[in-house]
Amino acid sequence: MPALGLDLEFKIEIYCSAKTVSLQFKMLKELILNLQDWYDYLLSKWRTIIIFGLLGAIMGFLVANYKKTVYVATSTFVLEDDNSSAGSLGNIGGLASIAGIQLSSGGGIFQGDNIIELYRSRKMMQKALLSSIDSGGKVLLIDRYIEFNDLKKAWEKDPRLKTLNFKPLNGKFTRLQDSVLGRVIVDINKYNLIVSKPDKKLSVIKVEVKSNDETFSSELNKRIVENVNEFYVQTKIKKSLQNVQILQQKTDSVRAIMNGNIYTAASVADATPNLNLTRQVNRVAPMQRAQYSAETNKAILSELVKNLELSKISLRKETPLIQLIDEPVLPLETEKSGKLKSMIVSAFLLGFLTSVVLVLKRLLKVILSK
Repeated sequence: MPALGLDLEFKIEIYCSAKTVSLQFKMLKELILNLQDWYDYLLSKWRTIIIFGLLGAIMGFLVANYKKTVYVATSTFVLEDDNSSAGSLGNIGGLASIAGIQLSSGGGIFQGDNIIELYRSRKMMQKALLSSIDSGGKVLLIDRYIEFNDLKKAWEKDPRLKTLNFKPLNGKFTRLQDSVLGRVIVDINKYNLIVSKPDKKLSVIKVEVKSNDETFSSELNKRIVENVNEFYVQTKIKKSLQNVQILQQKTDSVRAIMNGNIYTAASVADATPNLNLTRQVNRVAPMQRAQYSAETNKAILSELVKNLELSKISLRKETPLIQLIDEPVLPLETEKSGKLKSMIVSAFLLGFLTSVVLVLKRLLKVILSK
C-alpha cells in the first residue's frame, strides 16, 4: 500500500507539470498571436506612418538648414602641483593607484574637481563677462552676448531693460544689473561652457566655449582660463607669499637700523678728531654703543636673510605650474548638424511617435469596447 501511494503521488506530480507546461505554451501562443495582430494593424497603417515620417524628414531638413553655426573655442592645459605631502605617500600611493584607489593626504580647496567648479563660479564668470574686447571699439563681453542673442528685442517692452548698461553706479551694481548678470551666467554655464578632464588619471583640463558668435567664444574662453588660473595660483601661494613679504619687510628694517648704527659710529669718530685723552667718554662710549648695536642687528639680519631665502625657495616650490597646451585660434571649429543626418533622425522619431499614437488609440478602443 505505501508503494502504491507513492506511485499515485508521482503520477499526480507529472500530470501537474504537464498541465503547467501546456498552459505556458498556450500563453506563449496567445502572445505571439497578439503581436502578429498588432504588427498587421501597424502594417495596415503604413501610409499614415510614411506620411508622418516624410513630414519629419522635411522638418529635419528645415531645422538643419536654418540652424545657426556653433563656434567652438577650446583650451587645454596641464596642471602640475608640487605637493610634498602627497610625495610622502610615495610607494603606497603608487600601489594604491594600481588597485584603482585614490589616496589623498590633504584637503586643499583645489584638490579633485574643485578647480572645474571654479570655472562655473559667478565671480570668475562675471569678471570675464565684464572685460572689454576690441571689436570695432571697446565692447564688454556681456554686451556682445546680449547682441548676438537678440535680447534687446525681448526687452523692448521694458524701459528699464531697454536702456540697461553695465556701468557700476558708485562702484556697485544695481539690483537689476546683478539680476541680469546672474541670469546670463546661469545660461552660459548651462548652454555654452563645458569644463572637463578628458582622462581622470591625468592633470589635463579641457575648457570649451560654444556659441553662435565666433569672437565671443574665443574671447570668453581666453578670459575665463586666464582669470581662473591666476586666481588659482594666487590662492595656492597666498600664505607663503605673505610670509615672504613679512620677512622681507623685517629684513629691510633691520638692515636700515644696522646701517644707521655703522654711520653713527663713523660720525662719532669724525666729530672728535683731536680728542682729549682725559675725555675718552666722548668717543668710546658712543662708538661702542653703536658698534654693539650694529653687531646685534648683524646677527639678527643674518638669521632673517637665511629665513627669507628659505621662504622664497618654499614659495617657488609651492607655486603650481600651469602649462597651456592649446588655446583658441581663429578661425574656430564649427558644429553644424548635417542635413541628411537630421532628416533621417527626424523621420525615424516622428514615424516612431506616430506608431505609438496609433497603438495607444487602438488600445483605448479595445478597452472601451470591453
